[in-house]
Formats: sequence, structure tokens, C-alpha cells
Amino acid sequence: MRYIKLGRTGLDVSPVAIGAMTYGRPDRGHPDWSLPEEASRPLIKHAIDAGINFFDTANLYSYGSSEEILGRALKDYAHRDDVVITTKVRHTMRPGSPNGGGLSRKAIMSEIDASLRRLGTDYVDVYMIHRLDSETPIEETLEALHDVVKSGRARYLGASSMHAWEFAKALHLQERHGWARFATMQDHYNLLAREEEREMLPLCADEGVATMVWSPLARGRLARPFEQANTGERAATDGAYADLLYHADAGSDRAIIDEVGAVADAHGVTRAQVALAWLRRNPVVAAPVVGARTVQQIDDAVASLDLHLTDEEARRLEAPYTPRRDFQGVSDPREFERIKQSLPGYANV
Repeated sequence: MRYIKLGRTGLDVSPVAIGAMTYGRPDRGHPDWSLPEEASRPLIKHAIDAGINFFDTANLYSYGSSEEILGRALKDYAHRDDVVITTKVRHTMRPGSPNGGGLSRKAIMSEIDASLRRLGTDYVDVYMIHRLDSETPIEETLEALHDVVKSGRARYLGASSMHAWEFAKALHLQERHGWARFATMQDHYNLLAREEEREMLPLCADEGVATMVWSPLARGRLARPFEQANTGERAATDGAYADLLYHADAGSDRAIIDEVGAVADAHGVTRAQVALAWLRRNPVVAAPVVGARTVQQIDDAVASLDLHLTDEEARRLEAPYTPRRDFQGVSDPREFERIKQSLPGYANV
């Protein structure tokens, strides 16, 4: 494994991250396709044995169960200081509680301690805001995050899925007040969703912020032929949300997916390896977050690091792309509902 620096930090990470949203007690209700602990542990161990040291989770995933499973596995299979753990805060963890979610100082201080207990560690390497909280002043959130870092409970800070202007404002406020700075941005980016190339990725490149890519294979769509788009367990069960993410030009999607298949055949590799290798061509991408449910998926992600696409192959993969509706900054359910209602054919979803 060849490790890289995470943005402008001195932190060494594998250029593949394991997304632990895949691991969690299914009876916790989110997501319903998550793997139980006995199925998750061998996959986490296999990733460690392959040299992957980067693991991403969140308090929301299976309502804390993902953190518990990941924490126990890492304790058994790795030395704590050899692995890099990220977790997130924002979403409601105690439904009905007036302070059960969000990014207030109270919520952040409560949730970082709860995440550390579940993970079985006294610090996380990157503490991320899962989405923005429109009901809390951003200054309150950023100062609280700064205090989490200064207390030693987090080494670095990260953000996820927002508009570029919002991220630029946050970075400006952190610099202005001398607060700990966001080192990472976790955003939605793949061959079927390239809107981040317009503003967010150039901003991150200019500011030295590393990006971690969620849904790098477009819910599995890039890993199989177009006709099998919804046959994967994740794609088939995500329902309307996945349809909204990829409600676009079907002709364009088909052309891109077909080209991924052609390039994969030419190299004698899997489609997943091609899609992940394409992401690595962008230097601002530190690591795709791979939600691996099988050993083969982990092996494909690692093998993609040795696949180098030519400029011509990249051009062929990129040429059919058409502009898409950008959901990056949608964190308010009411706004998401308005967007959903505006899309043809989705009035009754």
C-alpha cells in the first residue's frame, strides 16, 4: 500500500477508505441493508491486512451500531495509532429530544463523547459535520468543533456535502477567528455525478482540502451493465433517494456505463476498478469511501490503485456526461422535498 498525505496535513492515509455505513445491526433500522457484526468483522480485518488504514463511519449509521462494530474490530485487528478513524455529527440521534441532533455546542459536545464511547477510543482522527445545520449559527458550530480539537478528542476536522459558497464561508470564518480548520471535504462525485467539478473541487484544490468521495460507484451503477443498474442490494433498496441522485439523462448514463465496460474489458479488469481509477486522476481526491460488502469489493478497490488510465480513455469516459441536478448542499428535508416535487414523474414518490 502506498500511503498519501491527507491534504495539507501530516496525516498518512491509504488512498482507499472503507465506509462503515455498510456495517451495523440491521435491527437498528438505518440502513436496512447493513451487515451484522459477524459478517462485518472479516471484511474489516481483510481491509487492514490489505494495508487500508482509513475507516469512515458516523453516529447516524445504524444509530451508533456501526461505530460499535468498527471500534471493536479495529481494537482486535489493529493498533489504534496505525489506523485513521473518521466519524460524523449532525443528524438526530434521539428522536423527540429537543437537543437530540444538530450542530449546536450542546449537541456536538454530547455526540463526540457518545461516539468515542461507542468506538472504544479516546480520540477520532477526523471529526466531520455530516451536513450543515440551518438552525444553528455557523460560528457556534465552528467554535465548538475547534474546542473538540483543542480538547484532544479529535485530531482534525472535516465537512460533507454542502454548497461551495457555504464551505468557503466556513473556511473564512475559521481563518478569521484562528479556529481549527477543515482538513477534508466528503462529497458526492463519480462518473455519473460530476457537478462538484464546477466549484467545490476547485475550491478544495486551492485551499489544500482533501476530498473523500461518497458513492464513488454511483450506488453500484458503475460496477455493472446499464441494464442491471438496480440489481445491487444497495441500489435496489435505496428507493427514491437513489433515483433522485441519479435522475438524469438515461442515454448519457448508458453511454458512460458502456464505456466503463469497454475500458475494463480492454484492461482485463473489473468495471469498479476503472471507475475508481478515474477518480484517482483528480489530485484533490484523497480516497473514495468504499462500502464493501464482499472481500472482492475490497480487493477491487486496492487493485484500482495499480490501474492507470490514459488521457484518451479518460476522455472517452467523460465525453457522454450531461449536466445533472446538484443535491450536494441539500440538508433540509423540506428543501429536498421541494426539489423532489419539481422533478418530472416524482410528484407521488
